Amino acid sequence: MDLTIHTPDTAPAESKALLDGIAEDLGFVPNLAATAAASPTLLAGFDGLRRAVGSGALDPVLRETAGVAVGVAADNRYGVAFHSTVLSGLGADDGEIERMRSGEPPADPRAAAVYALARELVLTRGKVADGTVRRATEEGLSPGEILEIVAECTFVGLIGVLDNLAGRVTLDEFLRPWAWTAP
Repeated sequence: MDLTIHTPDTAPAESKALLDGIAEDLGFVPNLAATAAASPTLLAGFDGLRRAVGSGALDPVLRETAGVAVGVAADNRYGVAFHSTVLSGLGADDGEIERMRSGEPPADPRAAAVYALARELVLTRGKVADGTVRRATEEGLSPGEILEIVAECTFVGLIGVLDNLAGRVTLDEFLRPWAWTAP
């Protein structure tokens, strides 16, 4: 499906305030959000979920680790590039990021538990094995943090569905160093 990457001038009126809010928060509007702007309903959901997962209690590195895991599991080129870029900006080791992008869990046990949980949530459509959840709790994740991982998976899943439907949204310039293709 050919979808337009909107600007505030080309987006439906109901999307303009949302785009302005995203630009205010991030300093720019990612191409994926600009593409979602064709539907004010979708953009509102995208923005609300973005804000919710960004303000949660889960450590940002763990949240972005889940984002990479979901992107890889769902073949989400845009999501993997985005979450890899954010992880790098948070100071994560580039080798660890590459490891996750190749489908391997990170070396850190807690991050590996998050990666495994997020990946399994996607691949099993939420029918996660008890052992996977137990591993996450043994690594110190609270029930609330586990549910935040579900929210992150939902957000990254939305990104992936939109990216795939749109025929692969053009990566923003700042994402291109972390461009990704499924192995």
